[in-house]
Amino acid sequence: MDNETFADYILAEKNWIKKMEIMYYLNKRGNIFFDTSVVFKTELLKLFLDNTNLNLDENLLITASLLCNCKKVDNFSDMNKVKTYAKEGAEYLKTLGFDDRFCRICEQINRYSGSEPREPEADVLELIDQFGGMLLDRPERIGFQVDEALVLLEYRNLKGKNNRYLQIFKDFVNRMEAIKV
Repeated sequence: MDNETFADYILAEKNWIKKMEIMYYLNKRGNIFFDTSVVFKTELLKLFLDNTNLNLDENLLITASLLCNCKKVDNFSDMNKVKTYAKEGAEYLKTLGFDDRFCRICEQINRYSGSEPREPEADVLELIDQFGGMLLDRPERIGFQVDEALVLLEYRNLKGKNNRYLQIFKDFVNRMEAIKV
């Protein structure tokens, strides 16, 4: 294919580990956000998908998980940037050949752009992004315990918001927590 885009290339790769390798090299070449938090959240997503039956396109979701934060910044004190990185990322992904729906899913990782109606995949990514982010240490705080993160997700972050997969996600987390290693 002479006109193959980056979108075609990464979506054609079905192995999620190889997708992460592609992202690693894209990060080295380009100006995109890709760090261990992206890897952690993508692994959490894979575990969620493997243990639930959502009837969503796993390949699309894994790819979106790797790319939806592509324009995220390390400086969370700049609220304007926090509120615009997802929309800027979606616009950037459009230039890489992703279709409007994929870009909308990535833009809806958070609710700052007000993009409606929400895509089902965006609701999954929202849960993974917020919950996974709370589990990780940040410069200003240590990561939350799983039970604390789940309560904060439901009663603070998503209070008054409709996320169609919240109950399924809570059930998944509680099942995983019940497994003793």
